[in-house]
Amino acid sequence: MTSAPTGTSADASTGTAAAPRATSGARRTGPWAAVGAVALLASVVLAVAVGPADLAPGDVWRSVATHLGLGDALGLAPLDRLPDAMVWQLRLPRVLTAAAVGAGLAVCGVVMQSLTRNPLADPYLLGLSSGASLGAAAVLVLGATVLLPVAAFVGATAALVATLGLAAASGRGRGIAPARTVLAGLAVGQLAAAATSFVIFWSAKGDQYREILSWLMGSVAGATWTSVAVAGGAVLVLGTALACTGSLLDAFTFGDTAAATLGVPVARVRWVLLVGVALLTGALVAQSGSIGFVGLILPHAVRLLVGARHRALLPLSALAGGTFLVWADTLARTVFEPRELPVGIVTAAIGAPVFAALLWRGRARA
Repeated sequence: MTSAPTGTSADASTGTAAAPRATSGARRTGPWAAVGAVALLASVVLAVAVGPADLAPGDVWRSVATHLGLGDALGLAPLDRLPDAMVWQLRLPRVLTAAAVGAGLAVCGVVMQSLTRNPLADPYLLGLSSGASLGAAAVLVLGATVLLPVAAFVGATAALVATLGLAAASGRGRGIAPARTVLAGLAVGQLAAAATSFVIFWSAKGDQYREILSWLMGSVAGATWTSVAVAGGAVLVLGTALACTGSLLDAFTFGDTAAATLGVPVARVRWVLLVGVALLTGALVAQSGSIGFVGLILPHAVRLLVGARHRALLPLSALAGGTFLVWADTLARTVFEPRELPVGIVTAAIGAPVFAALLWRGRARA
């Protein structure tokens, strides 16, 4: 008889043995969730306060409270016009966009690693990043910068359709297996990357090279409240839905056969989750460009703290991803001020050594 994956609610006999494990897991997750939420909130406030003209954290609260209509109720005097504009119009939208993008990418990374049973999987595995890059490069060389988020999302969606279509077609009616999905994503991604290179080589002129390169490396420098609404709304709707699939992802731990034994409609669940990941990733990439390592590293780091149970792993990865990208973007805009780095350079510079350390730790345990 196939046993249930550890940490799921299924039990082979009475189901009573699963309850203590779930309760114990919830007790372990609660403190980490509280720490993560406080760390993310504190990071947002401190990151907004840091910049060429430093502000006090209290100034950030005063500006936010005033714009939310709570200043009089809390007895807070409004900030002067210049620091208020720095907080509300420039820094806060950027920091909140970074937090939303980091949280969403981390959740997508957890789901992709579980569905494909591939520890190297990340949200861009389906060719989404390359598809979005192709759409973005096309509108940038045409001078239609205002359409960049839309074009990036359309490109990511087109890459998703091509990847899933190729994976399904290669399966000859047997559904989409993880290995075929990965290979289809690699093929579509490479084709889109080649097309992007061709567009840049053939059509880009002058400052267009810098604009395209900045976007390809990932940046939230141009974030506005519209960016916050799109990225935050996508994380709130799609990210929350994905974060509630912990039990389903636990069932995938030992493969499709084990999941089917537990009553999971494997093919349908995989399709729905892959589409959800792709839509969320497309919405995030459209606002920030391609930011690597967040969806790859953060799930592994959180597993070291709370284990592999997805009910804990998904929300804690979201909190860790948001906090990580907030500070990565803060470094990107302050280390070499007045010049800024694309945040993707910072995430790669941090993520690559951390990933190497995780691999070395795994080797030492083996």
